[in-house]
Amino acid sequence: MRAAQGVTGDVKMAASDVLVALARSHFHFVMSELQSHLKAMRKVPDEIVLLTLGKMARRYALRCIPFVGMTLLALRTVLTQVGSGEVLHAVCSVLEQWSQGVGTYLCSWEQCPFPRKGAAQFCEAIYPVFRYVVANWLDCKEEEDKQAVLGAVAAMLGVLLHEEQHREHTWEQLLWLLQQYQEVRDTSRLTKSLSYVLEILEGVQTPMPQGTALAISTAVHRQLSDVTEEPGPAQKAVLSRCIMLQARMRPEETGVFLHSQLSGGSEAGRVAALGLLGVLARADAPAAREKLPQLVEAMRPLCSDPSAQVRRAVLEFSRELLSSGSQSCWPWDVVGHIFSEFSRTSGRLVAGGLFAWENPEDGAIRALCLDIVGSLDVTLRGMTKLLWPRLLQYVVPAQYSGMLIPLSRCLRALVERRERAGCEEEEEPDATDSQEQALGSPPASAIAAQLLSALRPVWGYRRREARRLTQPFCLPTARLPAPQALLARLLVVAAAPYPSRERAVAALQLLQALHGRIHRGLGAAWATEIPLLLQYLEGRTESSLASAEWERRVLKFLRASLEPVEDKAWTIGLSQELSQRLGSSAAGSWEKLFLYKALGTVLAACQDLRHVQGQVLKFLRETNPVELSEAKGLISVVSHAAESHFYLILDRVTLFSAAFTRDWSYQGSTGWKVQRRQKMERTWTIRAALMRTYSGIALHAPKEQLLTCVDKDIMGNILRLSRDNERDLQLKLALVQSIAEVSCAIQAVGNCGSFELSSKQEATRTLLDWIEREPWDSLVYGVFHALEELSKLRPPLSGKENRNLLAVCCQSVLSHPSEEQMKKGRKSVRAAVNMELLHRRGMEDLGHLIETLLEAEATSACFRNVVHVLKGWLTSAKEWERERALRVCTHVLAACKERCELTRGCPYKQFGSLVGLLGSLTSDCLATCRQRAWVCLGYLLQMQAKSMKVPQADEIRCLCEELNSPDTETFAETCTQIRKAVCRCIPAAQAVDFLTAILDSLLPVKPPRARAVRKWAFIFLVECRKEIVQEVPKILNTLYSYMQQSTHRPFLLRAVFLLARFHQEPVISSLLQKSLLMDSDTVELWRSLGRSILGIRILRGLVEKLNRAGSDRLGTDSSTCERHNRQTALETLTITRAISEVVLALRSTEELRQLLPHLLPSLLRWASEMLGAERRLLLMSSWRQLFLECAMHVEKPCRIFLSAIELVLGRCMVQKWTRLLVNRAVWARLEDPLAHPEGVRLLTRILLHAGLVSPCLVKNLLPWLDSCSVKLRVTATACFAEFVCRCRKEGSRSAHEL
Repeated sequence: MRAAQGVTGDVKMAASDVLVALARSHFHFVMSELQSHLKAMRKVPDEIVLLTLGKMARRYALRCIPFVGMTLLALRTVLTQVGSGEVLHAVCSVLEQWSQGVGTYLCSWEQCPFPRKGAAQFCEAIYPVFRYVVANWLDCKEEEDKQAVLGAVAAMLGVLLHEEQHREHTWEQLLWLLQQYQEVRDTSRLTKSLSYVLEILEGVQTPMPQGTALAISTAVHRQLSDVTEEPGPAQKAVLSRCIMLQARMRPEETGVFLHSQLSGGSEAGRVAALGLLGVLARADAPAAREKLPQLVEAMRPLCSDPSAQVRRAVLEFSRELLSSGSQSCWPWDVVGHIFSEFSRTSGRLVAGGLFAWENPEDGAIRALCLDIVGSLDVTLRGMTKLLWPRLLQYVVPAQYSGMLIPLSRCLRALVERRERAGCEEEEEPDATDSQEQALGSPPASAIAAQLLSALRPVWGYRRREARRLTQPFCLPTARLPAPQALLARLLVVAAAPYPSRERAVAALQLLQALHGRIHRGLGAAWATEIPLLLQYLEGRTESSLASAEWERRVLKFLRASLEPVEDKAWTIGLSQELSQRLGSSAAGSWEKLFLYKALGTVLAACQDLRHVQGQVLKFLRETNPVELSEAKGLISVVSHAAESHFYLILDRVTLFSAAFTRDWSYQGSTGWKVQRRQKMERTWTIRAALMRTYSGIALHAPKEQLLTCVDKDIMGNILRLSRDNERDLQLKLALVQSIAEVSCAIQAVGNCGSFELSSKQEATRTLLDWIEREPWDSLVYGVFHALEELSKLRPPLSGKENRNLLAVCCQSVLSHPSEEQMKKGRKSVRAAVNMELLHRRGMEDLGHLIETLLEAEATSACFRNVVHVLKGWLTSAKEWERERALRVCTHVLAACKERCELTRGCPYKQFGSLVGLLGSLTSDCLATCRQRAWVCLGYLLQMQAKSMKVPQADEIRCLCEELNSPDTETFAETCTQIRKAVCRCIPAAQAVDFLTAILDSLLPVKPPRARAVRKWAFIFLVECRKEIVQEVPKILNTLYSYMQQSTHRPFLLRAVFLLARFHQEPVISSLLQKSLLMDSDTVELWRSLGRSILGIRILRGLVEKLNRAGSDRLGTDSSTCERHNRQTALETLTITRAISEVVLALRSTEELRQLLPHLLPSLLRWASEMLGAERRLLLMSSWRQLFLECAMHVEKPCRIFLSAIELVLGRCMVQKWTRLLVNRAVWARLEDPLAHPEGVRLLTRILLHAGLVSPCLVKNLLPWLDSCSVKLRVTATACFAEFVCRCRKEGSRSAHEL
């Protein structure tokens, strides 16, 4: 304590806590030390002493009793020295804690080990201090000082109340305490002090003055109803306890006060009064509870109060009544008010329609009603018989559907208790006995009578019932719902597509609990079926719960429930209940549509055929088909009833249809024009309803009975009803839906054996005629879906019918104007967008239809038809048509990729042509077309990989997946890799097909797209160079044929160059075999090869061919050899002309000079051989045709070889030597047989002077000297003679070099 002097407050508090803890084992030592410091030097002790004294009294109240007198006496001596601030707070804390300790001792003195002291002794010690505090400290100005003084005064008041002589002064200070509610800002401590004083008052059993009681009620009520500063939950609880304590002591005054606040005052005051009334309802205060009837009477107007806060308070009061645990039955009548409040708020929302705005206050009231019903305690004695009839009557009305979850819980608990008690409730007295026991005491009877009187106008009791209820108390008799009504309502709730599944679960669980009340034969079936439904609902959310599937399961559950019921009257009663509920349901609502299906299901289970027939005829005659909802209801009832009464229902519908058919022609031909039109429209509506009724019957018909009647009695009647020159919208839609549904019903039968639908061709023709006449309407009504389902049936369509079907469907979908055109055609933007969306759906349907046709076709002809039809649209000049065709193609190829059996090997045979067709579209101007074309190629590639079993199948699949990459560079790289992979997969036998498709696509396209298309051909020729060796002649012929009709000649020349680069020999041979030797295209080909880097290689190959030509065939006289000689002559002339074109286009003269030793002998040889061969060549008609294009004469064919020599030497010599050859008439002498040797000598001389004679040339000429041909020996002799002369002139060195 000495160390704690002059330090911070935290250190003082810590030191005080240490002393208090030390006092646990050394109490007297610590207390003595504290007392010594308290009495020292007659001055205000240190703050730590006061803090520790207060904590000691709070912690060890009974052990401090012996020190009360000396402690208070010591404090009296220093009170005059206490000012304000922390010391005042500490002194007040000591007074408060020690006074409360005295109060604790007075209440439990027997636990104290010290001799007992009376209250007078303590009052004698406290009263002087109390008087000083009241006289000097009550007018404190600081908030904290006031709070400290309030606590001390209240604690001392609690001690002084034990002595009669001090009570008068105590009442005065109690009023001062209440006045402080207006002075202090924080009233929580004041409220606790007031509660403490009232608890002491209740303990000493001292009568409180009337004015004081009213002041307390007013102050507490004002705090609870303060809207400016609403008290917190903890303070509300303390304030409510104050009222409860006061009501125990002064029930009359408390009741009068609450009555006045309920009957008048502000809204907040009424709410606060109702809250206090709820506190009294659950309080264990018999005197206070006796006043509840008068208070409930005053509460009656509040039940209809427009304020939501007041209504919430009434409901909270109802909760307190229901949870009060009273053995009397009167509180349970408020259940009706809870349900009426729920219906009131829900009805306001329903009345507002679709666009009603929900008031948050109404939502809060509904949630409160749900919470109250959910918290009902059904385990109280006698509650089973009291609650069972009252809660059960709220199950059937639709306005209470939102309460079904808590209602189901309560009712299931009640059923469980009834079953456990054997329906006799042996552990509970009879309801009448309970009421008599409750009415045994007059106060309880008065409470019940007055409560019911107060709530009578709110909860709807009639005056006659009120007079009866004010007599000896009893509950009103509840009108229990019929078993069929319970089943019907709970089925609707269970099947309704609510956002959450909790209500459906509650309905099913309640059905299972009430099975004995609904029908005794349902227990076994529901014990199996309902858990299955609950298991299906488990874990499913709104998005994962399919409403149609769930509705089907509920109807199946209903059918399974009715099968064991053999009571015809009960089933008929259920159908009548459903019919009655149909009349009260809103038109077009989901509930009404479900009731139609449920009624049909009940009729299917009904064993009274007369009743079933009557109900079906009633619906057929009385239904107004103009109302779409009623037409749907008719179809539902009739079709579901056909599940068990197929022939009966079909017969009734057929008779009604026949009678209607006889009448419609007459009714449509009478009356005015407007009347006839109205009658015709009604006739169309009825016919549409009948058509859909027939298809509904087919869907629900037993599988073993359907095939016997479906062709004539169902599909035949549908087509008969649809025959008309003019169809309205409903009739068209009914036709499509009926055909589709009947087709699906036939497929659902499974193995149909040899069954064939004879009316299939008529149905298909009807739909196709409609598509041709009205292509847009066919998209709207989904005709493709009907054709798809119809195509799955037998007999299959012929090849011609399939092609026609595909052509008509593609024409209707792919030729439709684009969205931009529709906008230009003055269509609204929204209409254009909607039509475009509908058109996309039509293309998807077309894709599914083609997939179905491929599946139904037993051969690959159907796939060829599909390719043939789509090819025209894929090569269309209109961008939107190509884009749509590609979308359909993507769908079809995707299906074929997953199901290879659809194509039956056809894509593998047409892979090349398909790749060529789609490859040209990868460079389309539309980005969507390019993307889809790549996707289609990916599908084809994967299909080809499967058929060829290539090892790169996984790599190909990964490449196709990368086509979805948003990165432009990645996409471009992937496209290049796919090009190569696709080309590698093209079989060599399909190379021509691929190039033909590529070249066909080049004709109509623009240059930017053409450049991309050429890549495909170039990549193919490079990647497949090894595989296409055998196909080179065909490829070259294809390229040559397109040169005559295409403007893309540079591309074709480039393609020929690539062929020659990898396959020189086949290319040269193919070019030399042309029927027209030197037409312009062939000349251009030779020249393009000569200009290329392959020029010298091509020339060398031609020279080799010229050398090999006819090397061992000349010099014979037989007819066979003569023909061979003629062919050889033609071949040499062709090669020579080709050599001339190549030499003319060569870029490099040096390479030509290097080749001259081989080229010149070959040309000179055949020039010599052809001397004098004019007459022999004149006999060859093909020769004349050969030179027709060249405008050449055939009298001197050796001139061709001499011209070639002249051209070659012209490229190899300087100009002076070529002029010398002309001036010396060398070419004329070489052409003349007589002057030929002289011409050879002159030619040789000039070659020698030009430096073109090389050892290699001499070596190539030397064999001619020993040739068997005289002409060659003569030519060789002339050459070597000139060589010898040259050697003689120039000396031995030249001879040696030669």
